[in-house]
Amino acid sequence: MKIGWLTLTLLLPFVGALATMAVPKAKALLSKQVALAFSVVTLALTIVIAIGYHQNGAADYEEKYTWIKAFGAHYALGLDGVGIVLVVLTALLTPIVLLASWNDAKTGRWSEKSFFAWILGLEALSIGVFSATDVFLFYVFFEATLIPMYFLIGGFGGAQRSYAAVKFLLYSLLGGLLMLASVVGLYVISAKNGDPSYLLTDLVKLDMSQNTERWLFLGFFFAFAVKAPMVPFHTWLPDAAAEATPGTSVLLVGILDKIGTFGMIRFCLGLFPEASKWATPVVLVLALISVLYGALVAIGQTDIKRLIAYTSISHFGFIVMGIFALTSQGLTGSTLYMFNHGLSTAALFLVAGYLISRRGSARIADYGGVEKVAPVLAGTFLFAGLSSLALPGLSPFISEFMVLAGTFSKHKVIAVIAVLGIVLAALYILIMYQRLMTGPVRDGIEKLKDLNFREVFAIAPLVVLIIGFGIYPKPVVDIIKPAVESTMQRVGVTDPAPQVPVTEGQK
Repeated sequence: MKIGWLTLTLLLPFVGALATMAVPKAKALLSKQVALAFSVVTLALTIVIAIGYHQNGAADYEEKYTWIKAFGAHYALGLDGVGIVLVVLTALLTPIVLLASWNDAKTGRWSEKSFFAWILGLEALSIGVFSATDVFLFYVFFEATLIPMYFLIGGFGGAQRSYAAVKFLLYSLLGGLLMLASVVGLYVISAKNGDPSYLLTDLVKLDMSQNTERWLFLGFFFAFAVKAPMVPFHTWLPDAAAEATPGTSVLLVGILDKIGTFGMIRFCLGLFPEASKWATPVVLVLALISVLYGALVAIGQTDIKRLIAYTSISHFGFIVMGIFALTSQGLTGSTLYMFNHGLSTAALFLVAGYLISRRGSARIADYGGVEKVAPVLAGTFLFAGLSSLALPGLSPFISEFMVLAGTFSKHKVIAVIAVLGIVLAALYILIMYQRLMTGPVRDGIEKLKDLNFREVFAIAPLVVLIIGFGIYPKPVVDIIKPAVESTMQRVGVTDPAPQVPVTEGQK
């Protein structure tokens, strides 16, 4: 079997994980260096793939081999505009997390090298998820990502990490079980239409009854709503993010949770267009509830990482809203939002992690006056916070604007109410900054160290990209647009015509 570009890209982190574990336990520094080296090479290869990507709306870098002939399952990979953006995000965040988490695994129940190896394993499986063009292969990768994340949460982090890891696993397994029922349903329908096949290119041609399509849609959507996470399936996220290390939280919220919204685009809209339109009113209401609930609850949090986790629930509400607005602008904005949210939340979690590691506490009440003793840390935290609240000029702004504009063109009431989420975002970010960084220096803060070179070096790429894509998002938008147009054609909806005033002369 010829090894293609995508296979090579997901194999590299797997090999890196094995190489990291092969390093003797006494050489902890070498294991970290090996892991970082493999992640950087994977990033370089991903950049090469992105540069050579053909922006035509169809899957590029395709690989297809028969896997389980009786099931119609194939080892099939390919990237459209949505997939490649998320693969690049995965490859980008992994070395940043490794570098930022250099000393975060020392208190874990397992060796430091296992922490770095699990991260590389998660990277490989995530690339597989975003690249799979066979539903059965996607499901295998989807479930397999739970393994490294379970061990990253349960093996390293806070005192309640075991509880958080089990809760994460149970919620995810329940969603996966319902999706499996729909995957089996697709096999049955495919077999009745001829040779069974799980290839997306074959499944989109299936003729299924309205009720069947809606039941299969619900199985996929529930799994993705848990992963996303949407209210009321969200309760696992604050616990997991609060107990995990900051780097693990970045991977959880920045990459793993994107599988949910990615799945809604590729499978819910792509395979079940009629059912997606049928479910739109309910999904939009759930998305709106997520936007407002996540923001309101974030304001009242007393734990830094739990607060950031609730902000992400609100942000995912915006992403889902843009997807099910069923407009090109909304869907483009949602995909761009997934990328930009990954950057801004990674910056916020990592800087919060730097702060917590110095003070030894995640309680907001234990801080005050940090900007006087650690100005670089405080300034970076403020930048990350402003990015999270979508300040104009920073990358999340344009994606949030596109989501709201795309939603407003078809669902005005939903979009207008959702604007409250922007106001609440300013409140929870600025109140958190005020409590942590301003005012008199509290006891225990006087000797707080500022960021060192490694920490600044890890966070710098995120700052540059947030500013760069905030000023000029066109390169990412150009990659996304053809895939969005292809999805919109599949769903069979058109954007509303602009309302142009008619003059007396035109009459």
